Amino acid sequence: MSKVPNDSNFDCRSDPSGEVRAPTNKSSVISELRKSNGISKKAEPPCSQTELKPLPVVSGYHVPSLAKDGVGIALSDTPAPTVPSSPKTHAMKNNSGGSTPRIRPTTLDIPGLTRSKVSPDGRISQRDVGSKLVIVMVGLPARGKSYITKKMARYLNWLQHDTKIFNVGERRRIAASGHRHPSSLAQVNSGGSAGGFNGTNGMSSVPDKPKLDAPHLAAKILINGEAPVEGLAPLYLPSPVHPHQIRNSTMGNDFAVDDEEQGTEAMDQSASFFDPRNKKAALIREQCAMDTLDELLEYILISGGSVGILDATNSTLMRRKQIMSRIRERAGPELNVLFVESVCQNKTLLESNMRLKLSGPDYDGKDPVAALEDFKKRVAIYEKNYVPLGDYEEKNNMPYVKMVDVGRKVISHQIKGFLSAQAVYYLLNFNLAPRMIWVTRHGESLDNVTGKIGGDSDLSENGKRYAQAMARFIDHERKNWEVHQADKAANTHFPPHPGDHTPPNPHYGADDGEPKNFCVWTSMLKRSIHTAEYFDEEEFEVKQMRMLDELNGGIMEGLTYDEIKSQYEEEYNRRRMDKLAYRYPGPGGEGYLDVINRLRPVIVELERMTDHCLLITHRSVARVLLAYFQGLRRDEVADLDCPIGMLYQLEPKPYGVEFKAWHYNSETDDFDLLPDYKLRRSEAIH
Repeated sequence: MSKVPNDSNFDCRSDPSGEVRAPTNKSSVISELRKSNGISKKAEPPCSQTELKPLPVVSGYHVPSLAKDGVGIALSDTPAPTVPSSPKTHAMKNNSGGSTPRIRPTTLDIPGLTRSKVSPDGRISQRDVGSKLVIVMVGLPARGKSYITKKMARYLNWLQHDTKIFNVGERRRIAASGHRHPSSLAQVNSGGSAGGFNGTNGMSSVPDKPKLDAPHLAAKILINGEAPVEGLAPLYLPSPVHPHQIRNSTMGNDFAVDDEEQGTEAMDQSASFFDPRNKKAALIREQCAMDTLDELLEYILISGGSVGILDATNSTLMRRKQIMSRIRERAGPELNVLFVESVCQNKTLLESNMRLKLSGPDYDGKDPVAALEDFKKRVAIYEKNYVPLGDYEEKNNMPYVKMVDVGRKVISHQIKGFLSAQAVYYLLNFNLAPRMIWVTRHGESLDNVTGKIGGDSDLSENGKRYAQAMARFIDHERKNWEVHQADKAANTHFPPHPGDHTPPNPHYGADDGEPKNFCVWTSMLKRSIHTAEYFDEEEFEVKQMRMLDELNGGIMEGLTYDEIKSQYEEEYNRRRMDKLAYRYPGPGGEGYLDVINRLRPVIVELERMTDHCLLITHRSVARVLLAYFQGLRRDEVADLDCPIGMLYQLEPKPYGVEFKAWHYNSETDDFDLLPDYKLRRSEAIH
C-alpha cells in the first residue's frame, strides 16, 4: 500500500480494487464506521476536532509517538481508562467475535508435581501475576515480625517458591546514618529487561514509578545521595552554587535540604526519630518504606520472584492504604496481598522480645538500661497511632492473618490463593519453644559396603556399633541440655545484666520443670529401623515414617553408580546436569523435588512440636532436611555432603537455627564436636 502523509485531517483507506482512495475528512470516517456498526445518524453524537484523541496510554505500556515507516498511531474516541492495568498477559476468547480479554485461572503450582505449557517445571510463570503474593507485616516493635518473616521465607524457598524479604528498618538505618543504600540506587530500565513482561512492541509492561513531589524527592536525595533519574526536570535540580535548595514551582514553596542532610552527617535514631512531629525523620521513614516496596514489586513483576515480604511496622491505617495504593498502581488488581499482624499480649513473651531487640543493630553497644528506656518510648510513640488489623480490612475484603502470642491464637480472614494458604498453614504450626532437633543417616549398611544405591539391606557390624554409640551419646546430651537450660533461666534478667546468657526463646507458656519428651523417628527401611533399636522406649518415643524413606531409584535400584553409568549413560548424564529436577525412570522412581514434597508434613510437625526429636534417615532426606533448617540455596540441596557417621544438632532460636556437627570416632566409640564445621558440596557423585 502506498504511503500517505501523516496528517491529522486525513484518513487512508482502500477501495475494493485495492487502490488507495483520496483522503477523507475524519467526521465522515466516523459516520461511516458508526453506520457499519448499526448506529443511526440520530444516535451519532456531534464530532469535533477536540473529541478525537490518541489511543489512551495504559499505565506501563509506552506507546511510541510514531509507528513503523513514520505513520502516526491510530486515533480513537474511546475514553481513557480510570483503573490501572494489570501486568498479566490476558488470553483471548476464541469463541467470540471480538478480542475480549479474560482473566486466567490461577491454581496451585508445585515444582516437580505440576506442569503446563507456561510452567513446564511447575514454578509460577512470569505472566501469572495472580498466582504471586505480597506479604505485608503489621505490628508494633518487638512483636516478632522479623522472626516470622525469616521463618516464612525459609519455608517457602525450601518449597521452591522464590521468596525474598524486604526490610524497611535496614534501609532506614542506612539512610539515617548518613550512608547511601546501594540497592536504592538501582534503576529499572523502563524500556524492558530480561525476564520482564515484554509485549509485541518490546516495551516493559510494568508501570512506571509514581512521580515524587518536592519534599519526597528531597527525602529520596537524602537517602540515596543523588537525585533519581526520573525526578524533577533539570530546571528544578539544585544548582552547583546553591546545592542546599530545591524549588518546586508547581507547589509554590521551597523545601530546604542543607549539605549535612545530604548524607554527610548521621541522624539520631533514638525514640525522637520516630516521633511524627519530627518532619524530617518522618519524610525519611516514609520514603524508605515506599522505596522498599518499589524494590519488592520489581522483584515480583520483573525479576521472576513469587513471594515478596515487606518487613516493617505498617502500624497505621494510612500507611497500609498507601501500600495498597502503590501495589494496585504498579501491579493491578490481580496480585495477591496478605497482611500478617503479630500481637503480643503475654508479658513474659513481650519482655523476651524486648531483650532480643536490645541486642539488635539499633542498640548495639548501648547501655542496656538506657536502651530499654529509649525503646519503650519508641513503642509508646507507635502505640498512639497504632490501628490493628480488623474492621477496615474486613469491610474491604482484604485478606489478613493475626497471630497472638506467636501462635497461641490465630485469626484469619478471606485467605485467597495457593501461596497464601501455604503461608497461613505454616503460621498455624510453628512455635518458639527451646528444643533440640537431631539429624543423622542410618549406620553403615551392607549395601553401603558394596556401593549399591537403594535397596533394603541390614546394618553391617560397623553400623551396629554406630547405633549403640549414638543411643548413649543422645541420652547424655539430653541430660546436659536440661542442665544448661536451668542455668540460662537462673542468669536471665530484665533489663539484662552484664554476663547474662543469650536471651531466652520468646515462647508462650511456662516450663513446668519436667524434662522434655524425646522422639526418635526412622524411615520404614531396615537399616534405619535397626539404627534406632538401642534406644530405651521407656525414655524415647520411637516411630517409623514412610516419608523418611530414601529416594527411590526406580529401575536403577540396587545398582552401583558405575553400573548406572555403563548401562544407562544417557540417564546418568541427565542426572548430573540437574540433580534437583531429575527423576529416576521406572515404577516408583523419584527425584529430590518429590522428596521435598513428601517431607512437607514432617517439617510442619517439627515446627509445631515442642519436644526434642532425632531423625534417623538417608542421604537424600538428610540433605533436604538440612537445606530447610539452614536455608540453603536451590543449587546446593542435591549436592550437599552428608556422609555416614555424622550427627547434626539443630536448635531453633529467635535469630535463626543454631547448628553443630558431631562426628563418630570409631577409636573412642564416641562422638567428637567439630567446632568449625561448615556444610559443603560433596565431591562424590551421589
